[in-house]
Amino acid sequence: MRRPLIAGNWKMHTNILEAYLLVSEIGKCAAGLDDRDVLLAPPNVALSSVSRVLQDSDVLLASQNVCWAEKGAFTGEISPTMVKAVGGVASIIGHSERRQIFHEDDEMINKRVLGALKFGLMAIFCIGETLEERESENTFEVLESQIRQGLAGVSSEDMQKTVVAYEPVWAIGTGKTATKEQAQEVHAFIRKLLAEMYEKDVAESVRILYGGSVNAENVDELMAQPDIDGALVGGAALKADSFCRIINFN
Repeated sequence: MRRPLIAGNWKMHTNILEAYLLVSEIGKCAAGLDDRDVLLAPPNVALSSVSRVLQDSDVLLASQNVCWAEKGAFTGEISPTMVKAVGGVASIIGHSERRQIFHEDDEMINKRVLGALKFGLMAIFCIGETLEERESENTFEVLESQIRQGLAGVSSEDMQKTVVAYEPVWAIGTGKTATKEQAQEVHAFIRKLLAEMYEKDVAESVRILYGGSVNAENVDELMAQPDIDGALVGGAALKADSFCRIINFN
């Protein structure tokens, strides 16, 4: 059975004090949860302070993106070894905002995935279609292309250290959420595709998260679906009470 993972992506929110206060509250309500993983991805400037609060906690720490290189002339980037040095164990890669706003293509996202895995980080690999692509009935074609290109060169062994996050672009920050049936249909498609690319047992072990306006009201029905193994939470992760309800899903 796959261990559920609830990840909170704080995006470009919280200063050092706000991050400290938020993680302190989340740490309290995450204490004692031994049947699921909880992960937080604060802004890079808050990684170190958040890590200090979490040092005696089981809550995991991640960066919101990561470079493929250990060091070098990459202004504005953070390396996998830098993430690990502050206690990070994972990085979010290929988020729709990186794809849509910053024009990161599948080739660059693939480099980031491979770099994260090379240096021992868990890669949380994000995929998702736009509203136009869904309405044109191209969802599965778009996702297959993103998966095949984004995971090119990832071995079966490393795939088991990779998490896939399905985030329909039309549902991120809009208040719209895929129905539980829509989400399950896509997650089942992803797992079937991974079984074709790797082995069935590898595909069965990979955690596939749903992201896109996940909140305290819809998390239970989403998590009840057989191929949904967790959630990548945005706005609702910025309020301790809502995120605590999400991580304590039924």
